[in-house]
Amino acid sequence: MARKLGRTSDQRLALLRGLATDLIIHERIETTEAKAKELRSVVDKMITLGKRGDLHARRQAAAYLYKAEANENEDAVQKLFNDVAKRYEDRQGGYTRVLKLGPRRGDGANMAIIELV
Repeated sequence: MARKLGRTSDQRLALLRGLATDLIIHERIETTEAKAKELRSVVDKMITLGKRGDLHARRQAAAYLYKAEANENEDAVQKLFNDVAKRYEDRQGGYTRVLKLGPRRGDGANMAIIELV
């Protein structure tokens, strides 16, 4: 069963969309351990769409990811299909790595770094 992360379903979807977009753009983000573990499956599905590479897969990824700029001439979807998917052509899953950091100082939440392998 999926983690609820203390949010309603629309808030949870928006959170995961934002985190997935940021992870594709920056390739490494720091978040809570629960969010990182939930984000893993979302990003793996996005990279699988990128590896498929057809128009329908591109439109599915564009419908999920936010319109964030990776750099001055490339957005998140273009980076996913042009750079990230090419890197994992030979790999059969397991595109992300979660590294545990320990508790956050303010509230003691377990923190983690999630990055593309």
